[in-house]
Amino acid sequence: MTRLTSTGQHASTARMDSHQIAAEMVGALGPTLVAAMTGSKDRKLPSKWARPDGPTPSTDFLRRLQFGHRTWKRIEGEEGAHVARQWFIGGNPLLGEVTPLTAIREDRLREVSVALDGFLSSAADV
Repeated sequence: MTRLTSTGQHASTARMDSHQIAAEMVGALGPTLVAAMTGSKDRKLPSKWARPDGPTPSTDFLRRLQFGHRTWKRIEGEEGAHVARQWFIGGNPLLGEVTPLTAIREDRLREVSVALDGFLSSAADV
């Protein structure tokens, strides 16, 4: 598996089209969880964002979508898709047992980054 730094993953995601980011996240988590992560009340909206001719996410939705994508790719690159999915939807002690998905929706991005770094560091210790 490929290890990509947070800076490297940021650059990679920043170069991607928003529709491609949405498509990858919908493929990874499904439209309902992507809607929950971005704060969209419409669970079908992420699938629309994923279409090349679909609408572009608003600024707030896009910020959360990009952050979620960067986070997903870092975990997936080291631990695989199954572990990445479990990390996103499981309670996290560094986030007060809130799921990372919920913390992203609440714009607690710095806290999620700390939790991610702690998780990836602990994987190296196992």
